[in-house]
Amino acid sequence: MRAISTRSVPDSFASVEDVKAALRSVDYLASDQIAGVLYLGAQLGKPILVEGPAGTGKTELAKSAARMSGMRLIRLQCYEGLDEAKALYEWNYKKQLLRIQADRTAGDSSPAWAELESNIFSEDFLLTRPLLEAIRSTEPVVLLIDEVDRLDVETEALLLEVLSDYQVSIPELGTMQANQVPLVLLTSNNSRELSEALKRRCLYLHIDYPTVEREREIVLTKVPSLDSHLAEQLVRVVKSLRTLDLKKRPSVSETLDWARTLLLLGKAEVDAEVLRDTLHVLLKYQVDIEKAAKELGAAPAAG
Repeated sequence: MRAISTRSVPDSFASVEDVKAALRSVDYLASDQIAGVLYLGAQLGKPILVEGPAGTGKTELAKSAARMSGMRLIRLQCYEGLDEAKALYEWNYKKQLLRIQADRTAGDSSPAWAELESNIFSEDFLLTRPLLEAIRSTEPVVLLIDEVDRLDVETEALLLEVLSDYQVSIPELGTMQANQVPLVLLTSNNSRELSEALKRRCLYLHIDYPTVEREREIVLTKVPSLDSHLAEQLVRVVKSLRTLDLKKRPSVSETLDWARTLLLLGKAEVDAEVLRDTLHVLLKYQVDIEKAAKELGAAPAAG
């Protein structure tokens, strides 16, 4: 097997503190654990499996890692039914058909099928998809495999060869080796248990909802015009909402939406009226809004 070329790790990954500082420079406030795992993933060339509730910053971590390092971000959005044609590669059938038709019109001078087949199943007719594009890149990239838990169990096998040896086998062309080892982050919302084979290949990171103090810092970083007292109030309300039995607990991104909403409306306090009028920004199910309004003492707005 051909060895992968020497890894090129950007200076921003020189130490855990450098990673933490670089993430902060792009407005991602990372804990020591987050910065530490990202550092190890970059230095060891190991994929990172990032699990946790939806909306806790898993996808944003990959985007921020790309921004802080100047690496290109390549994203594979997973969904049920995703296959290798969308994840790895597929052949440009229209271009192949045009080539065959062109050769047929050439009459007696047209090549034999064996020769034609070797031509149309060449790299000129190959359409690369995110996984193959990431490992074939000559420059360092961040590969985000987003919501990997949405894949069918069988489809996980597509990832194993890539994450084990950073290579892709194409029957018509052979095995394509990586030019460099990408920084790989896989995110999961824990909608199903991932295979042991996939987990063995990854470092593990769990990102939960932030503490009140950290979420307040996030809010003031992302919405700097917001009053610090109001920021304290709203993050404590969100903390209370997450303790309720809701269909969907508010995410950090929804906390930020709420902060921007209150700023736009010129609100200085979070009171019963403000809650009644703006709970729909935080909660996306009417049953959740009604439950939260009852628990927090704010009657929901009339529909």
